[in-house]
Amino acid sequence: MTPPLRVLVHGGGIGGLTAATALARRGHRVDVVELRDALEALGVGIIQPSNALHVMREIGVLEQCLAAGFEWEVLTICDPAGGILAKIPQPRMDGAPSNNGIPRPALAQVLGEAATAAGATLRFGTTITELADEGEEVAVTLSDGSSERYDLVVGFDGIGSPLRKRLYGEQYAPEYTGFANWRVTLPRSPEVQGVVMSTGNLKAKALLTPIGDDLMYLGSVFAEAEDFRPDPEHAHEQLRERLAGFGGPIAEALAQVTDPAAVVYSRISQVTVEEPWHVGRVVLAGDAAHASTPHLAQGAAMAVEDALVLAQSLDAAETVPAALAAWEERRRPRAMWVQALSRAILKQETGAPTTPEEDELLKVGIPGAAHFLVKPY
Repeated sequence: MTPPLRVLVHGGGIGGLTAATALARRGHRVDVVELRDALEALGVGIIQPSNALHVMREIGVLEQCLAAGFEWEVLTICDPAGGILAKIPQPRMDGAPSNNGIPRPALAQVLGEAATAAGATLRFGTTITELADEGEEVAVTLSDGSSERYDLVVGFDGIGSPLRKRLYGEQYAPEYTGFANWRVTLPRSPEVQGVVMSTGNLKAKALLTPIGDDLMYLGSVFAEAEDFRPDPEHAHEQLRERLAGFGGPIAEALAQVTDPAAVVYSRISQVTVEEPWHVGRVVLAGDAAHASTPHLAQGAAMAVEDALVLAQSLDAAETVPAALAAWEERRRPRAMWVQALSRAILKQETGAPTTPEEDELLKVGIPGAAHFLVKPY
């Protein structure tokens, strides 16, 4: 397809900024609109597995990500007391390390600078207020009062995607899984040279993830009522209660958690858009189309894969609709496999009943999934 296309990316998160960079580097004219007032990232840190790092290499920011994070190669599995059960070397894609832990704000800065350097325009405090797909182009009115016509509108606007609601109403609203994630950033212990995961018969999982030379985060997953929220003054104590059965490095890290404001709590939900992810010249990607639980650490990886493959599909097709059809045919099986296995692992680790289909998926396991996901996407 001959550039430049006029592309609007709705959402300036990890997937949206990756898409903006990949598209702008190919000569397309890209606008990114983000409802937040600045380039910031909620949460603590994130794991970039090898397939995500391969995308970072393709858009020219691999070295920046590694410099801002902590590269690691081995997953350590411990029992609840902290005894080491296994050390599992992690696979890698050609030209990319096995894993990188990185603070979310640092990754947002790397990707924002890359998008701007590639020629994309970032507009904050802005969202879509009106949208009409007119066949050959999409007429868009933004909340700042401006109007523009685009060849393509891409929704990387997260699990609560306003663009998804425009296309499908509440039909694909996020589904709460019954579990929530507790996370807190801490000084990195010298022995945490990669992810340290403790699990066992406690129907819970806790892990330590290095995200820099000096930082790591403690994460844990527990069953929580949908309306539960931590007490703002006692969140650290509530986390301690939930992790009371863990010893070893988890207990040592937990002893450092003294500030309730440092505890980040998020419910784990998923989204499965069963209808096409694209309608005309409007397409949903990342969590807007296929949000999954975090149990394979692949949510953001699937989003950045979506972004790069979209750019590649536009390269190869003669029309935008043909590119979107080819993109979805390539992306849906892989993203749905990640979602299904992630949910099955959540159930397995927390003692929830699994289906026969999930039992088959669980035979792959986390190590097997890692080897599968370093295959070309």
